[in-house]
Order: sequence, then structure tokens, then C-alpha cells
Amino acid sequence: MQPESLTAARAQLDRLWSRGTAFLGCEYAILGGAMSWVSEKHLVSAISNAGGFGVIACGAMSPAQLAEQIAGTQALTAKPFGVNLITMHPELTDLVRVCLEAKVSHIVLAGGIPPGPAVKAVKDGGAKLIAFAPALSLAKRLVRSGADAIVIEGSEAGGHIGPVSLTVLAQEILPHLREVPVFVAGGLGRGEAILSYLEMGASGAQLGTRFAASAESIAHEKFKKFFVHANARDAMPSVELDPRLPVIPVRGLVNDGTKKFMAHQAETRDKFLAGEVTKEEAQLLVERFWAGALRRAVIDGDIETGSVMAGQSVGMVTSIQPVAEIIQELIGQAVAALAARAERI
Repeated sequence: MQPESLTAARAQLDRLWSRGTAFLGCEYAILGGAMSWVSEKHLVSAISNAGGFGVIACGAMSPAQLAEQIAGTQALTAKPFGVNLITMHPELTDLVRVCLEAKVSHIVLAGGIPPGPAVKAVKDGGAKLIAFAPALSLAKRLVRSGADAIVIEGSEAGGHIGPVSLTVLAQEILPHLREVPVFVAGGLGRGEAILSYLEMGASGAQLGTRFAASAESIAHEKFKKFFVHANARDAMPSVELDPRLPVIPVRGLVNDGTKKFMAHQAETRDKFLAGEVTKEEAQLLVERFWAGALRRAVIDGDIETGSVMAGQSVGMVTSIQPVAEIIQELIGQAVAALAARAERI
């Protein structure tokens, strides 16, 4: 491939995601997915330092813990990064305040429709607001209510997922939502895939699974190696045994914990049907099964019974690489695809 072809292709890629890079304030419109216990100061700063856009996963952190994470990240990078807050967090107002006081440039409100007071606080505080949309109608509603950018995440993603694939969401939303930047997420593991969505109108892409297994990730080595040896078909959503006891779908690698969860659901259902527990008690028993399981997997390396959340792109994790290498590999793949097309033409 001719050097001039690659140079032209790189310039073309820069143009394709220029709206995303301008919005995020980074060199490459590649966001790190917010993964509880994984997306902390070390990984977030590594992504931002490599030219991408790191995002802290606040999860269940207290305001004091979040403030510590933000300060720790700022000590490791001078580049912009964001913070992902869960809308159902009981201290959401205080968490937004912590972000604003620390001059965090972008705040992501996830896990539900962002409440009006939180949206107002983010906007009044001068930060950019990013929200998730599982459908075009909601995406438009979020933009009208103040969202500065939208993320559309397909069911191929790891962790809590919706029912629709990114392929379908992109076709539904990208051609019809031009008012704000739209970032795609779910199942992305190669640069050519990112390129295809940029050409459909996306402003950038969010990746989680590949970064979870990076060298800078604090995840346990057993956790990372599980990713390296896994295939796409190993990343399955949690199964609901009985609709009377709903299960929020979570995609992760199948292990002994997955099998025990099915047995636990059956046991709990039988107790409910026998009148030994109420429906509310049974639902609580089902929900509590995975309590602490993600931390056990990520931090303690319990990949047998812990919750090993991973997207279907896990099949493209073939080694534990530094973040900068992953990002350059993605860019190289996208540039090579553009250059090859130009040479064919």
C-alpha cells in the first residue's frame, strides 16, 4: 500500500470523526465504556493519554469516593475525560456537584431517563451532557431536554443490555438524528467496524471489552486471561427462568456462576409457588444472587462464580495489550480499509 494512500486515508478518517473529536476535545473519537470496578483512574487516564476519551464509572461510589477518583485521574492526565453517573443513584445531585466542582468537562447520565434537575444542574454548571438512547423517539426527546450528545448501545455489549443490536439501532437512528453527535457502542472490536458506522453518520465509537483486558486495566490477571481465551458465543445474556420473577439481562462470560444462577432461580420459584416466600421476597432473592459478584470477578479474580461481564467482541481480544496499542491498532485498521478502497477505485 502506497504511503500517500495511507496519508490521505488518515486525513479522511480525521474528517469522518471530526465532529466527535471536537465535541470530546480529544485526538480520536474513541470513548472508553464505563465499566464498574474497571473504569477507574488508571484505565481512564491511559485512554485519554493515548488520544481517546476515558470515562470514569461512578457506579455505586459515594460522592467522596468519586471526588477521589476524579482527583486521581487528573493527577495522571491533563487530557479531557468524562464521568458516568447512574440516574438511579440516591445521591445523584451530590455526584453531579462533585463533577462540576472538579471541572469535569463531560458528564454521562446512564441507566434510565435523566431526571430534569440533574440535566439542569449539568447544563448550568457548564459541562457537556451525554445520554444513552435505545430508540430514535427517546433520542430525540433527550436532545430536546438538553442532551449534547447521544450514545446508542447495541445488545452485543457487555454488562446490562437492551434488546436491540447495534446494527439495527444504527439504521434506525443515525440517518435521522443530526442535531448532536451520536456515538455507537456494542460489539465493536475492529477499526473497519468503527469506520462503517462513521460513514453512516456516527461521530465516534465507544469500546469497553477490549479496554477491560488491557495492560493498564486493574482487573485481575485471571479476569483478563478469561477474555483472551473466550469466543463471542461465550458472552451470553443472563436467562430469565420465570417471567413472574424478572431478570434484567446482563451479558457476561458463561461460568459456574451462570449455571448456579439458573438453579437458584428454579429453587426460588419453587419456594414462591409453595407459598414459602412472597413474590417480593422471591424477586429480592433472585436479584441478590449476583450481589458483589462483579467485584469478585474483577478484583479478586473469581472467574468461576463471579460475574465476568463482557461483550461479544471478546472474541477479538487475543492478547493483553497496552491501551495505546489497542487504539493505534483500531486506527490502523480503519485507515488501511480506507486506503485499500481508494486504491481499488
